[in-house]
Amino acid sequence: MKRFKIFAALTISVIFCLFGNVSVFAEVLNRIVAIVNNDVITLYELNAKIKQLTGLQPNDLRNQDMEGYLKTRRQVLDLLIDEKLASDKIQELGIDVSPKEVEAAIEKIKKDNNLTDEDLKTSLKKQGLTYESYRENIKSELERIRLISFEVKSKIIIEEEEIKEYYEKHKDEFTSKERIHLAAITLTRGNPSNQDETISLHREAEEIILRLKEGEDFGELAKKFSQGPGAQDGGDLGFFNTSQLDPKLLNVIRELPEGGISKPIIRASGIQIIKVVGKKERRVKPLNEVRDAIYGIHFREKVNNRYASWIEALREKAYIKILF
Repeated sequence: MKRFKIFAALTISVIFCLFGNVSVFAEVLNRIVAIVNNDVITLYELNAKIKQLTGLQPNDLRNQDMEGYLKTRRQVLDLLIDEKLASDKIQELGIDVSPKEVEAAIEKIKKDNNLTDEDLKTSLKKQGLTYESYRENIKSELERIRLISFEVKSKIIIEEEEIKEYYEKHKDEFTSKERIHLAAITLTRGNPSNQDETISLHREAEEIILRLKEGEDFGELAKKFSQGPGAQDGGDLGFFNTSQLDPKLLNVIRELPEGGISKPIIRASGIQIIKVVGKKERRVKPLNEVRDAIYGIHFREKVNNRYASWIEALREKAYIKILF
């Protein structure tokens, strides 16, 4: 039997040589890189995890920095080993998190971070994650928290002083920026050096402002006269952080109340009439509004620390063999 196995291995090697990269690639993808108790980790799993965590294909990472690649590969493999050990224990103990609990956790994350569904999906897209993979990550985290609670047999205590200290050190994180909602009527000119055209535009702008003072709707006049952005939406330009605005324009609109309309503003390309649709002042959220979010930050940190200690003890009892 031993001779047959050796012969089979040699035969497979010859086939790889004859049929080239396709067979070699298949072998590489399915190669076992670690054994964890009765389970295995494949190179395919390892490479997929590297891509998920770094955003780079392993080959690209290796070509950029071999030393960094080897270090990252080992760190990611350790992470996969820990996940296998935790997963085995979760199954052994029958720990399960329902879809409703996962959705509730996601809703709490959105509320704590003042995120809409669209905000969350945009953030996930930037990280290369799908919503389903995010849900799986949350489910795994909830299972891990339950596992640690079960195994450690002690409560995680967050002192009020820890929360207050974090709040004072990270107030910028809980401060909303000053934002202004603007609309505009833009009258453009083809030739800036044409004085007759400039005088005509001024006259048109003054007539529009007069009609606005008489009560006509800004949006309707924008649709009729504006030649700039947002014209079809009644001149609506949306919200701007004040840091995004030209300082000269900012000086003008800061003097205007909500609903206020500027005098004609001369631009190189023409004339603008600006309306301040709304303002959101810079605001520091009080501690009582962000206490739960800060508690969550500390809780996760302590969970991670406990988890690290527990998983290290679990590693010492497990059979782990790395095959590269």
